[in-house]
Formats: sequence, structure tokens, C-alpha cells
Amino acid sequence: MYNCAKCPGYCCSYPVIPLNKRDVERLAKHFGLSYAQARKKFTKVDGDEQFAMRRKADEHFGKICQFFDTEARRCTIYSARPSICRAYPGDNKCGYYEFLKHERASQEDEEHVASTWNG
Repeated sequence: MYNCAKCPGYCCSYPVIPLNKRDVERLAKHFGLSYAQARKKFTKVDGDEQFAMRRKADEHFGKICQFFDTEARRCTIYSARPSICRAYPGDNKCGYYEFLKHERASQEDEEHVASTWNG
């Protein structure tokens, strides 16, 4: 079993975080914005994705979801998070969490953040 509370936010660092219209509507409601305002402020077109989450700089992964608190390593919109985030990882096992547990044991440091970015 994985524990998201111990993760540095790996899934939030995916190059494209696809959203759907309902996700944009949920963000608009959460922030008290119109749909058009939320779409412009929080999303971008990325490849085939009509709605993709905007991202920001992150010291561990290079870029991460704009709603991720990079100090506390937590989602700041958990109750309004997109559908893809609600469904992640889709089963009871997260590959990054398994990797993180192994790295923390190897480093003998329960707070170690296994970085995959060397930018």
C-alpha cells in the first residue's frame, strides 16, 4: 500500500496533466471564477490535450502542477483536484512510492526525497 502523505509529489510532476471540462468547472467553482476565467488561468493546450494543467518550477522534478505546495510537498486544492488525480494510481500500488521507500531505507533517512531531475 502506498502513502501519498510521504511522497514528494511525483504524480504531480508528470509532463502533461490532462483535465476535462468538468475539472475546469470544479476549479472555477473552487476559486469563485467563471469557467472562461478558470480555463485561461489554470489550463493550456498541450499536444492533443485541449485542457492541460499549467505547471511551475520545482527543485526536485523540474516542473510540477501549479497547485502543488513545493515547500510542504502537498496539493493545495485537494478537494477540487482533477479527475486524473482522484483516480491515481488506479490500483493499490504506486511505483514511485515503492522506489521512495527503497531509497529512504538505502539512505537510512526517512525524510530523503529521491530526485529524478538533474536540471
